[in-house]
Amino acid sequence: MNKKYEFTGETKTEVLFGETVVFHRIRALISFGTVNAGEIGGWIESENNLDESGNAWVFGNAQVDGNAQVDGNAQVDGNAWVSGNTRVDGNAWVSGNAQVDGNARVSGNAWVRGNARVSGNAQVRGNARVRGNAQVDGNAQVDGNAQVDGNAWVSGNAWVRGNALVYGDAQVDGNAWVTFWYKEAFKLTSTVNFVFKNSWSSYRDFFFNKVTGMWSVGCFLGTSAELIEKAYKDSERSGKMYERYVKFAENMLEEEGTHE
Repeated sequence: MNKKYEFTGETKTEVLFGETVVFHRIRALISFGTVNAGEIGGWIESENNLDESGNAWVFGNAQVDGNAQVDGNAQVDGNAWVSGNTRVDGNAWVSGNAQVDGNARVSGNAWVRGNARVSGNAQVRGNARVRGNAQVDGNAQVDGNAQVDGNAWVSGNAWVRGNALVYGDAQVDGNAWVTFWYKEAFKLTSTVNFVFKNSWSSYRDFFFNKVTGMWSVGCFLGTSAELIEKAYKDSERSGKMYERYVKFAENMLEEEGTHE
């Protein structure tokens, strides 16, 4: 395989977590992706940090060290820092002052930017966006078209997916699942509820309890069948929408069972 980059000879030394790390500035040897031959890139500790194949690249003052790997068509730029045993691949983009560390993975078309941090065993994938001062850690997963922004924090075994938007000072942890939006000082720590948002009329939250199999919305508490029956009395549209969410919750519960 032909090499696509080399060390320029410029180095810098930093003490990270009590250990001295020597970073090497890189230079492209060939043109690929958006990178031109001769272009100066960012900093890596070793050639194991940046794959020779694909269009992956480290730009600007970004740095990659430890056992971290950047491959595929992934890009790390700005002042971003990727370290630990992390992997950034696919078409993922890590930029700004963002940090990815621990055993985290950023893949697909996901973006991590701003002052955001992804750590632990967290995964950010699909078309997900993590930005601002947001943090995703633990075993948390953010995927689909989900966005985590502001000072939001997603941790534990939480899943944020679909078109969910978690922002402001919101916190999601435990085994919670979020599929729509939460903001300001919202905190979700329930280990038994799936949480949804009525986006077509009332904009209220509604919950499915995985243990009891019951749904709650406003003053209503009942089974899936009772929820659908009540919704159809309100309107045909509500009935059809709640039917979809009941089916979605059933599929999510089945999928969660495969991860246990």
